[in-house]
Amino acid sequence: MKDYLKVGNLQVAPALYEFINSEAIPESGLKSEQFWSGLETLVNDLTPKNKELLAQRDEIQSQINAWYRENNESFDFNKYKSFLEELGYLEPDVEDFKITTEAVDDEISIQAGPQLVVPVNNARYAINAANARWGSLYDALYGTDAINEEDGAHRSGGYNQVRGERVIEFAREFLDEAASLQESSHKNAVQYRIVDGKVSVTLADGKTTGLEEGTKFVGYQGEPENPVAILLKNNGLHFEIQIDRSHPIGKTDDAGVKDILMEAALTTIMDCEDSVTAVDAEDKVIVYRNWLGLMKGDLSSTFVKGNKSFTRTLNPNRSYTSPSGEELTLSGRSMMFVRNVGHLMTNSAILDQSGEEIQEGILDTVITSLLAKHTLLGNGPYQNSSKGSVYIVKPKMHGSEEVAFANQLFDRVEDLLELDRNTLKIGVMDEERRTSLNLKACIRQVKDRVVFINTGFLDRTGDEIHTSMEAGPMIRKSEMKTSTWLQGYEQSNVNVGLATGFQGRAQIGKGMWAMPDMMDDMLKQKIAQLHTGANTAWVPSPTAATLHALHYHKVNVTNVQNEMVKDSKDLRDAILDYPVAENAEWSPEEVQQELDNNAQSILGYVVRWVEHGVGCSKVPDINNIGLMEDRATLRISSQHMANWLHHGICTKDQLRETLQRMAIVVDEQNADDPEYMAMSANYDNSVAFQAASELVFEGYNQPNGYTEPILHRRRIEAKVKFAVKQ
Repeated sequence: MKDYLKVGNLQVAPALYEFINSEAIPESGLKSEQFWSGLETLVNDLTPKNKELLAQRDEIQSQINAWYRENNESFDFNKYKSFLEELGYLEPDVEDFKITTEAVDDEISIQAGPQLVVPVNNARYAINAANARWGSLYDALYGTDAINEEDGAHRSGGYNQVRGERVIEFAREFLDEAASLQESSHKNAVQYRIVDGKVSVTLADGKTTGLEEGTKFVGYQGEPENPVAILLKNNGLHFEIQIDRSHPIGKTDDAGVKDILMEAALTTIMDCEDSVTAVDAEDKVIVYRNWLGLMKGDLSSTFVKGNKSFTRTLNPNRSYTSPSGEELTLSGRSMMFVRNVGHLMTNSAILDQSGEEIQEGILDTVITSLLAKHTLLGNGPYQNSSKGSVYIVKPKMHGSEEVAFANQLFDRVEDLLELDRNTLKIGVMDEERRTSLNLKACIRQVKDRVVFINTGFLDRTGDEIHTSMEAGPMIRKSEMKTSTWLQGYEQSNVNVGLATGFQGRAQIGKGMWAMPDMMDDMLKQKIAQLHTGANTAWVPSPTAATLHALHYHKVNVTNVQNEMVKDSKDLRDAILDYPVAENAEWSPEEVQQELDNNAQSILGYVVRWVEHGVGCSKVPDINNIGLMEDRATLRISSQHMANWLHHGICTKDQLRETLQRMAIVVDEQNADDPEYMAMSANYDNSVAFQAASELVFEGYNQPNGYTEPILHRRRIEAKVKFAVKQ
């Protein structure tokens, strides 16, 4: 084809070919001919199995649909469970085992703390996320609703001393809790010094005291008699008391404290999947180039704010003097995972020998691993992993056979790139029903390289609805969080992780706090995820990471896990309790409210994905509360509407009217955006509106309820349409 370059029997888009040859391969230890030849062989060998697994998904879903249709009126749980076992959907039990993953960095294996997820195609966001390893507690408190605005503590305007005093009071209470003094309180401190390798605190009454036994003093910056930073550690997380009596805040503080610097986002998932809109070679090159910059440590982003130009780069490491007088260095950056796409999609960046698009999951694993090899070789100022590992999150796998295929793919990529076996570590996202039910068997397939499992409400609920589409109308979306299946799923994930030896070796994660403007609520609620035994959880921003870090100082996750591992229950029967409404006789007002909520959610996000190429952003919901959304929100909302349509809870005409009316709402919410094109101006001509409608009306027929096939096709349509206009 004239738009492609012939490379062996592959056809490669020029943009990708140029990037690989001129930026990715140099200094990688590989030769261009060797790489492309190896890639062709790998694609030819593994594509048939990939396609076979996808066909298996469709066949399983078809048989489940048929079973529901035949058995709904006389449902028997044991009969249902036996059917799933005979189908292979519910896999046989596997013998007990422990994962054996080696060379895992402490941020993943030992420390417990927040995790960011960020679209890697946005260089500025990616850098901010990587730098969110450390965050200002004062800024996070002052700039959010974590500190209320009552009694004159407003945020608007210049610096508000009333608000500032509340921030300082909050921070001192944190110090008293995480680094208690032998006597008195940090509120009474007037001077911090280092004496004989220990922290000495002078109090307002002239007495001196030290840290309570058990509080770990790690290091300091400056001179012992006049330190500018004191590094402490609690529950595995660091924090730093920063001292500067010339600083605008420090000079008003009795002890000269200007801030508390929190170790926050221990890990970040640099995302190539749900939060990006990479539908062709040009898009993929942006994704890959930024990941390469992160791995080499030289990624930068220049932007204009107000009338000034700013350039962001990755933060350097942090240096301290240890209590014994030796030099101590801590990473200035978050430990980075990369999330590849799943097994489903293909991409036109490369065509195989038959002229078909290659599987995008294969492409991502090969390229992101090649790029990460640069950090292993030290080709830049910073190394991501001190243990010589590359961390890849693999999403949307269904059952242990698909995880085994991912393991086979990782083996082949290691051979292609001349990496030692199990250099490539895997994170298995538990977001599909077949994986949840067979999680132990899934983990066993990657027991030598697994470093991460997690739960995710949106995708997992979307798959729950689609899998049981024929079972009946689903409960309302707001009721899902308290449903039996979801509670079982969330706890089973932790139970299985602990039972298979994740403690001290790997992460067990929980899902996103989606409301970046509601930090007070996050502080009250997200701590519950630690009490389940999870040692990481997703947050939507660096600020949220800083505040969520407070939870890990309050809760020692290791202790929680130690108690939980003694009593790990099998919760698969609870997971099988699919969420069909026992009484689907909702009032017309309740039905319309649910439809409005889902339609507005879909439209608000789709318009940015399809027409603006924005894969993750803060989108106002129907109540104008900003929610940090990615593609997963479309899966749950579109599947819920498709389910109610299928079971006659609503009609096609009602859905069309709802979508059109909610399009007007979304248009109004985006009225201040000069580049926004109103959907309601011409529904038939709006690519975004047509995409949203297709997600709903064709939701029943989408593979496992995924939104990607429609979104990718519509995004390509929009790119062509808008390019022609320009």
